[in-house]
Amino acid sequence: MYEKDGEKYFVVDAHVHIWDGRASNLKNVHGKQFIDCFYDYHKNLSPEEVVWDYDTYTYYGGQRLMKDLFEDGYVDHAIFQATLLSDFYKTGFGQTEEAFGLAQEHPDKLTYNHAYDPRNGEAGLEQLRRDAERMNLKGVKLYTAEWHGDSRGYKLDDPWSRRYLEECLKLGIKNIHVHKGPTIRPLDRDAFDVADIDKVATDYLDLNFVVEHVGLPRLEDFCWIATQESNVYGGLAVAIPFIHTRPRYFAQIIGELLYWIGEDKIFFASDYALWTPKWLIEKFVDFQIPADLTEYAPITTEQKKKILGLNAAAMYGIDVPEELRLPTVAGDAPVEVAAGARS
Repeated sequence: MYEKDGEKYFVVDAHVHIWDGRASNLKNVHGKQFIDCFYDYHKNLSPEEVVWDYDTYTYYGGQRLMKDLFEDGYVDHAIFQATLLSDFYKTGFGQTEEAFGLAQEHPDKLTYNHAYDPRNGEAGLEQLRRDAERMNLKGVKLYTAEWHGDSRGYKLDDPWSRRYLEECLKLGIKNIHVHKGPTIRPLDRDAFDVADIDKVATDYLDLNFVVEHVGLPRLEDFCWIATQESNVYGGLAVAIPFIHTRPRYFAQIIGELLYWIGEDKIFFASDYALWTPKWLIEKFVDFQIPADLTEYAPITTEQKKKILGLNAAAMYGIDVPEELRLPTVAGDAPVEVAAGARS
């Protein structure tokens, strides 16, 4: 929990990782390109005093994660979003078994979302069924620009992708997180285009599609889709660090999101360890739209509480202490907004 000026914030970091980008895990030059690009994002968008050295950044492990998130970072609950990149790394980039084991050890603090690649066909469907049962999956994280042999990406509305989404429905995996944001070297920018979100969101109304990185640099495209599709949400990973280096740019991002899709569909995310949550949370609570950006309304404390944790808690059924919930009014009778209220 974070507290400032008498206000208490329940924090859900909706996008965290444990990865291994060390030289010993690289399959090829592309793995080196990927972790180097990650590190450039980290050092260029973080305050100087929280920048890690390169060796620590390539692998930090679960003990460091627990400290940075829950001891130092104000986080009450965090959600792992797996990234495989098996063509670039010997054991994969995201250390899925380590992350899953940590979530099993700390179920009150961590939720684990796994990943799949629909280009694995029938064998991948069987693996998804096994993973769903073993891991009790509520969500998955998809990387549509991931390389797979000769393929350098896929669309969510491809026939095999649709079969996997239909399997998610059968398995009760309702939350589909999709990287639709800035490219990472050597992946292809256009393979992260947001247009396919529009198609599958319309066709699979019982699934929630969380667009990670709010579609950047295609924010306008994302907003037009998310405002008309009730089951499309936005994750602030990568967007929120601009609060430090480009605060007016961040004001435009959050202003557009609040105008188009509203405070109930936006999730805080540090993308740890791209960035650490402590400074992001502190700066977001203190942040306000500049007065001269008159097309945007000021951000309220209630909106900040929803974005920082209550929205993700509702989607994932995470228990929120009663004193940290928001009161709302139905008719004349006050009721409490409780975790898990949204499907």
